[in-house]
Amino acid sequence: MTRRIIETPVLIVGAGPVGLALALDLSWRGIECLVLERTDGTITNPKTGHIAARTMEFCRRWGIVERVRHCGFPEDYELSVVFCTSLRAHLLAKHYYPALREDRPAPGSPERKQRGPQMYFDPLLAAAVRESGRAKIHYRCEFLGFEQRADDVVARVRDTVSGEEVRVVSRYLAACDGPGSGVRSALGIGLEGDPTLNYSVAVYIRSPGLVERHDKGQAERYMFIGPEGTWGNLTVVDGRDLWRLTVQGTREKFEPADFDAPGWVRRCMGAEDIAFELLSVVPWRRSRLVASRYSEGRVFLAGDSAHTMSPTGGFGMNTGMGDAVDLGWKLDGALRGWAGPGLLASYDVERRPVGARNANAAADNFHRQMSASECSRILEDSAEGDAVRARVGESIRAATQTEWECHGVVLGYRYEGSPIIVPDGSAPTADDPAIYEPTARPGHRAPHAWLAEGRSTIDLFGREFVLLRLGVDPPDPAALLAAARRRGVPLAVADVGDPAIAGLYERRLVLVRPDGHSCWRGDSVPRDPGRVIDTIR
Repeated sequence: MTRRIIETPVLIVGAGPVGLALALDLSWRGIECLVLERTDGTITNPKTGHIAARTMEFCRRWGIVERVRHCGFPEDYELSVVFCTSLRAHLLAKHYYPALREDRPAPGSPERKQRGPQMYFDPLLAAAVRESGRAKIHYRCEFLGFEQRADDVVARVRDTVSGEEVRVVSRYLAACDGPGSGVRSALGIGLEGDPTLNYSVAVYIRSPGLVERHDKGQAERYMFIGPEGTWGNLTVVDGRDLWRLTVQGTREKFEPADFDAPGWVRRCMGAEDIAFELLSVVPWRRSRLVASRYSEGRVFLAGDSAHTMSPTGGFGMNTGMGDAVDLGWKLDGALRGWAGPGLLASYDVERRPVGARNANAAADNFHRQMSASECSRILEDSAEGDAVRARVGESIRAATQTEWECHGVVLGYRYEGSPIIVPDGSAPTADDPAIYEPTARPGHRAPHAWLAEGRSTIDLFGREFVLLRLGVDPPDPAALLAAARRRGVPLAVADVGDPAIAGLYERRLVLVRPDGHSCWRGDSVPRDPGRVIDTIR
């Protein structure tokens, strides 16, 4: 029997947020692609809900940021973090954070974070992918395997509805198929790190009017501390009726049959009279793992197939979005013919250290979250109990602040030592998880600054390389432009005369990549412009 053959420049396995983001980035660049997803796309247990400022910048680039801002999560819901013994018992401490309507952009970004549960975010991305006209999503398609050849990848796929098997021939394959990635396993790529920080259980419930049934007020998350220390948290899902209770276990695997989900829900509520509907109980393993390599030949790993991390900080999906954007422009260069032989290889060199960095930051947040100690008398109605609650509340509030204010993790990642970056000898800024220090130093995200009419400098970057000419009377870049033109590298010029922005960027000429990262800077045109262009491509 002759199997039907489908041809596409890029095949993406997995239609989670990272796979959809890669498809959207490629189609935005004019590259056709095909996304395969084994499910029907329905999100019954949303794992993510935090959309970081950097991801919002990507959505701004793709023209969907307003849709994401109005994805369905209520803008008047307060996003504080509350520490308590239960919803109906003792308040220990609180980090106040405003509702989205009152929130302001992160320091150094034109965008603020967004609360966007996966059941809203994924369909929004999928709709944008379809609207592009350059990408297709095939749901209920099982990925069976693949073979790499000299010039392409041949994948075997089965339609789980019709049973038809199809061959998909692509120039490149991107594995966005999650932590249990079959593509990664087929490549024989291992994982490095800590496979078990602990075992946890996610309990999804529906409880209409829950916020009105206790005195702790609205919060994005309620952290629960008992005599044994931090034992769980309740996280808002839709800002209305849906909630996710995470019950912390240990490093030892437990038997799901022994888990009393209703009992844990009643413990978090601290009451028997609050009604709830149990929707699902999902055991999971918290880990800190990064693939030993992110690519082999024409196959690339992105998102959870490349790294898994504790959700403490919300870095997992957002790190995957950075993978998608880094890979997207490099695939574009390879398919259009201007990429040098090392451009796609630089994906591993650049993104794997970021994956390890962010996974470590998430694990640090987890350990801080679990740092409450000497809590045995925390429930006592006594002077001793009051003292324990005051001490534990203040210590856990201080210990976890970086988890909620992680601007350095989100915006401060850099591609140190990348072979497609031209270093200028300047010292690196501190890589502080909480503090983002804007810099145009090569390898870093080019800083945001406001231009006229509500535009940001980051709005200048995206589809091509951009040479910024900064300040008054900057050098003539004709030689650099000519070198790029000879090699087919897309390069535009943008003049920014504002002296404050020139001071922020620190040089008169700054070359910015399509992903918005600086790759070269100087006060004059390089002596060998061809060498610079060959390096950055």
